[in-house]
Amino acid sequence: MSRGVKSSIGSGGLDWTVRPGSSALLVIDMQNDFVREGGVMEVPLARKCLPNIRRLLEAARGSGIPAVFTRHVLYDAFDVSPLEVALQPRLRKEGMREGSRGAQVVEELQPRPDEFVVSKHRYDAFYNTDLETILRTAWGLNAVDTLIITGTVTNICCESTARSAFMRDFKVVFASDANGGLDESSHAATLESISRAFGRVASTREILQEIEAGVG
Repeated sequence: MSRGVKSSIGSGGLDWTVRPGSSALLVIDMQNDFVREGGVMEVPLARKCLPNIRRLLEAARGSGIPAVFTRHVLYDAFDVSPLEVALQPRLRKEGMREGSRGAQVVEELQPRPDEFVVSKHRYDAFYNTDLETILRTAWGLNAVDTLIITGTVTNICCESTARSAFMRDFKVVFASDANGGLDESSHAATLESISRAFGRVASTREILQEIEAGVG
């Protein structure tokens, strides 16, 4: 456990260790419009955590842990997420537009042709997408039971997806230093919330050690 966050969630006999063969890596919304300097919805802390996400991605690929990427997508032709846009008026004109460079996953984390990229229109990556179907079937029926959550924004899309994963009986491992928040305080609040009721919080180093042990 990192950043002083102690989990109060009861294990109930479940093993929350990250293991190849039963885990998947989720990379949430690491798109140019969030990550790049000057991006429409720039999150500087997403850039800060980018190296750790890349380390986890490389380790996952090397150990057979599948990676699934999400993209938050909006359209010019119609308002697919009206309440979000009401809270973020600049999104009426720009940001994460399908077909734009800003909507694409950053080059450092470029998905491979055989990896899934899920487009979503709500903070929760499970909502009205095929994410759950992919996780339940793509690597064997219900073979994946543990999800490593990385990406941005910590307390919005990452937390929403982590909570939704928990509700679907996936064991959540939330990477404390591979999620980028709007600020340190909201990031820390999410780590506290996840650790208390929705999963396990672990550092990149801890997760990498478990992946390596599982491969060995």
